[in-house]
Amino acid sequence: MYFGLSEDQIFFQDNVKKFLEDNSDLEIIRKVSNDNKSILKEDIHKGIVNLGINNLLIPEENGGLGLDLLFAVAISQSLGGAVAPVPFCGSYVMAPIAIRLGGNKDQATKILNEMSVGNIKFGIGFSDYVGSRNSSKISFSDGLINGNTLFVIDTEHATHLLLSDADGVLGMVALDHENISFTDLITVDKTRTYKEISFENTPVEILEHTIDSVNAVERAIDAGRITLAADSLGASQTMLDMAVSYSKERKQFNRVIGSFQAVKHMCAEMASELEPCYSLVWHAAHSFDNDEDDSKLMACHAKSHVSEISKEVSKKATEVHGGMGFTDLLGLHYWFKRIGLNRQLLGAPEVVRAEAAKIQGF
Repeated sequence: MYFGLSEDQIFFQDNVKKFLEDNSDLEIIRKVSNDNKSILKEDIHKGIVNLGINNLLIPEENGGLGLDLLFAVAISQSLGGAVAPVPFCGSYVMAPIAIRLGGNKDQATKILNEMSVGNIKFGIGFSDYVGSRNSSKISFSDGLINGNTLFVIDTEHATHLLLSDADGVLGMVALDHENISFTDLITVDKTRTYKEISFENTPVEILEHTIDSVNAVERAIDAGRITLAADSLGASQTMLDMAVSYSKERKQFNRVIGSFQAVKHMCAEMASELEPCYSLVWHAAHSFDNDEDDSKLMACHAKSHVSEISKEVSKKATEVHGGMGFTDLLGLHYWFKRIGLNRQLLGAPEVVRAEAAKIQGF
């Protein structure tokens, strides 16, 4: 039996890949990373949205495409492969899932309709639920939100924030309110932005859940973890391809370094470790929509395992390039850093493995 992406999923994936090859090459990534407010970043985002990625997971009755998570995962691979400087995991994957499952019928219909035409775009702040710090907590009370939250993702083009407190209660906040303050978090990944956001008696709309509130937040986090795993998978494949290509060109002692046994083994190890990750991520995405019993466990496995493998691939691919691998000239560090931060977002491997152990009763 063949288990892989369908023709439609490959079509979406290839369209995104082709657009990024034409409009977001290494030189543009370098410019965007040095100037996070670059007009180039805005142009790339508009082009990606024109391909329909913002409507992937929004139901058809709300003006979306009504596709499943495997389509989002296929696209995320392309985005990671190009270290695309665009929001995706939070705005276009986690948000529609959380709204659809976490809001009552009227709320979900209204918000999803607005999302489908681009009037509402979300940044996501779920760090309180995944693992908050003593100095970073939010609380909802009497229609107001107070406190601060770290590592809010996908805020670049957002009009609203979708936030979860430690108990899994979801709240929606308009970003244009005066009682909100922002701090840019300095991370290794310069292709995307991450913020700490503080609130002081800021109006918040609590989503009135039609199902258990924690379920809505956890489902969104599971989808986000699988999507991040796919992003790291795409980035790892690019780093492997770059390493193999370099090994066929770089010469030492009048021989290409790819002919040396040590380099051959490093490339072979990367390829053999990375290949099974495709079926793992695809199966996790398939399970999300089709196998409720194994859905969360597979999301944990995909996030934790791909995080570890992509870390090793990024390390070995850099080593294949020798001293050149650490320079800005080749730009390998953009993929290296993307992989490193993806590893931590929505739960580091040890956190996610602890959840997987708990699910299995260990």
